[in-house]
Amino acid sequence: MDIQNLKAFIAVFEHQSFSKAAEQLNITQPAVSKRIAALEHDYSTTLFNRIGKSIILTEAGAILLPSARLIIEEIKRSHQSIQGLSGQLGGELKLATSHHIGLHRLPPVLRAFSTAHENVELDLHFMDSEQACEMIENGELELAIVTLPRKASNNLVTELIWHDPLVVVVGKTHVLASRQQITTEDLIDKPAILPSHETFTRSMIEQQLSLKHMPPIALETNYMETIKMMISIGLGWGVLPKSMIDGELVEFEIEGVHMSRELGAVYHRNRTLSSASLAMLKVLKIAPLNKTH
Repeated sequence: MDIQNLKAFIAVFEHQSFSKAAEQLNITQPAVSKRIAALEHDYSTTLFNRIGKSIILTEAGAILLPSARLIIEEIKRSHQSIQGLSGQLGGELKLATSHHIGLHRLPPVLRAFSTAHENVELDLHFMDSEQACEMIENGELELAIVTLPRKASNNLVTELIWHDPLVVVVGKTHVLASRQQITTEDLIDKPAILPSHETFTRSMIEQQLSLKHMPPIALETNYMETIKMMISIGLGWGVLPKSMIDGELVEFEIEGVHMSRELGAVYHRNRTLSSASLAMLKVLKIAPLNKTH
């Protein structure tokens, strides 16, 4: 069996497109189709149903997918282990992270990792923390650096790297901006700008504020930078990491309310981590990168 055919099969599934798979693999679309056809010939079955513009795995394709991924991962690990004999890591590290962590926490980590392991190619994917955890659990990703779930699945291992304190904030023109102190009752009838309701962060905010009922929602988004901008122009109150607060915002410490997220690494309990992933975890834990803000 040709390994390149398996790579093409995985790429078509992940992108739901032959053309996008070709771009990822740096080959032509007919070459991708040829590789899929060769794989289907090897198994004497169809692996994809092409229905309109949709590309859907057949039953045989669904059975092959996890095995194909495992084969590719084992080859990568073998390659990294062989390179490790010479004291140098190599290969690719596919890493998922949220936009907030990628912008505000990871740059010094990635710089240190790349300096120490220049032969490892970093493949960084930005996504919501919830999606990253789901992909880790499904075996689609090896390592993620995200907001940790308050209660993780038994299949997931979570390692705390940073505490991320959060505070209630408003813009300088907001009706509450002139107040010295506020309570949660002051927020109930004021428009709010918050992360989406299905996120780990939103769940923690609602639990910690203990509002009698949810305030009117002016905007929901998972991009902290967008939330900050909307709050700063006076469209509503919100909750942001303390590390993002600047002169455009007014922050409040509400009595009895202590909000903080845990940010860190997530990987599957039953998955053997590659040498590159283990090296990344080591870099994450080295001071002064492991700071509490």
